Amino acid sequence: MANGPPQHPAFPPTAIPALEQGKTIEAIKIIRLECGLGLKESKDLVDAYLKSRPDLQRRLESAQAEARQGFARWLVIFLALAAAAAYFLTQGK
Repeated sequence: MANGPPQHPAFPPTAIPALEQGKTIEAIKIIRLECGLGLKESKDLVDAYLKSRPDLQRRLESAQAEARQGFARWLVIFLALAAAAAYFLTQGK
């Protein structure tokens, strides 16, 4: 009987570039296809891999934070344009 964590399938090397680009969902999809695992098992495998690679986890968190900031900028711009359009459309009446 071996002590230690349960053995997981090997982490597919093709999923690593997806994680490096901040694409966690894409990495999970790759693992599901290549390993034939379910959604939960694939997510658990990604989480375990990220735990073993703190440097990659920091990069992933950084990429996700940048994506949120970019989304927030576009949302603010869109709302400002929508407010300006509404203002000009209501002024004509």
